[in-house]
Amino acid sequence: MEHIDEKSRNNIFLVDDTANPAPLGLCAFGMTTILLSLHNAGITAIGSPILSMALFYGGIAQVIAGILEWKKNNTFGMVTFGSFGFFWISFAFILLLPKIGLTGAPTNPELAAFLGVWGLFAFGLFVCSFRMHRVLQVTLFFVVVLVALLVAGELTGISMLGTLGGGAGLIAGLLALYIGMGQVINEVYGKKIFPV
Repeated sequence: MEHIDEKSRNNIFLVDDTANPAPLGLCAFGMTTILLSLHNAGITAIGSPILSMALFYGGIAQVIAGILEWKKNNTFGMVTFGSFGFFWISFAFILLLPKIGLTGAPTNPELAAFLGVWGLFAFGLFVCSFRMHRVLQVTLFFVVVLVALLVAGELTGISMLGTLGGGAGLIAGLLALYIGMGQVINEVYGKKIFPV
């Protein structure tokens, strides 16, 4: 094996040719948000499909995407997918823990506080998105609107706010799914078919 001198050793760059993890995170966020938003809009009940999706696809898959974004040196992707992954896991446990008797059901102010801190987080991501693609910016705008409506609904007891939040969530989820699938389709076809 050839000896590498100190100067050459310090100039070695690792080439990262691993797959783009963003579509996994975007599709996981989008599809899970769509399912929960169908419930918030009053179309479906909250049951095992939503909880399972929140734990495994919205939760674990997004955490994995966040870890892979760290490998890609993408702080925004790491923080976004990692955080939203743990949001979905936390959300599932908020629903599961009372059912197995480990805690009481959360009160409306408690849910509003939980959602409120996530709204602040989403707003921070929205501010970051001004330096990114417009579709991502619109997606995060609807995430902020979604959370604001849900918080207001929890605090006021006005069910229409939750229904409107469900509508905003459907838009945010569909846009995230569009971005994720658009990136995959563009990569598979080797050209920009979808503007993402």
